[in-house]
Amino acid sequence: MTRSINILFLLLLLSGVASGKEPVTVYLAGDSTMAQKLPDKRPETGWGEALQKFFATDKVRIENLAQNGRSTKSFIAEGRWQVIVDQLKKGDYVFIQFAHNDESKDKGDRYTPPADFRRNLIKFVSEVREKKAIPVLLTPVMRRRFDKGNNFFDTHGEYPDIIRGVAAEHHVALIDMHRKSEQVIKQYGVEESKKLFLQLKPGEHPNYPQGVEDNTHFSPLGASIMASLAVGGIREQKLGLAKYLKQN
Repeated sequence: MTRSINILFLLLLLSGVASGKEPVTVYLAGDSTMAQKLPDKRPETGWGEALQKFFATDKVRIENLAQNGRSTKSFIAEGRWQVIVDQLKKGDYVFIQFAHNDESKDKGDRYTPPADFRRNLIKFVSEVREKKAIPVLLTPVMRRRFDKGNNFFDTHGEYPDIIRGVAAEHHVALIDMHRKSEQVIKQYGVEESKKLFLQLKPGEHPNYPQGVEDNTHFSPLGASIMASLAVGGIREQKLGLAKYLKQN
């Protein structure tokens, strides 16, 4: 009987140790620049797809719930935000990156006026913290835009600054993908930066027989580089996640 009790105690102890090793979950809430892509859209790649490779899967699990075409407004309205909140456990992270669709004034189901955008971000932060999880705000990645003089220009208006303001006011970790991606695109230059985006010639890929010139969504290379920028932000912000990053 004593032996049976000892075995039972050992099993319970091992069970407790195992549960303590449950991976931290990082939920991704955002738009098409971050989202998982369907086979018929390849080689288009969301940068969120490339994030898991920077972490050991037994330590960190990336749960990419970003969706094409979503703004803070539609992400909430469709119940997608609530899905994340309902799953959160203490110590999880939520990476929040919106703006591309919030700023689309011609699309009523997406458009989120600046004041509403700010309120939605504050809602996200508050509800994550209520679950003892950790919100991280990310500014939107840049679109590839150059004028006739080959000068780079931004298209996101006031939205990135709203995100920065909410992060500062509410003491939220901020990864400034907006500025980081601008630096990368400028470094690559007008022609070479095409490699970062979904740019294909006619006949180059069966999913795009007529070719495609997309300056918003990423190629696998671009997605990988953008994910590496996010990883740099994790280190800069000294997030607890940083200890789980692979060294190389």
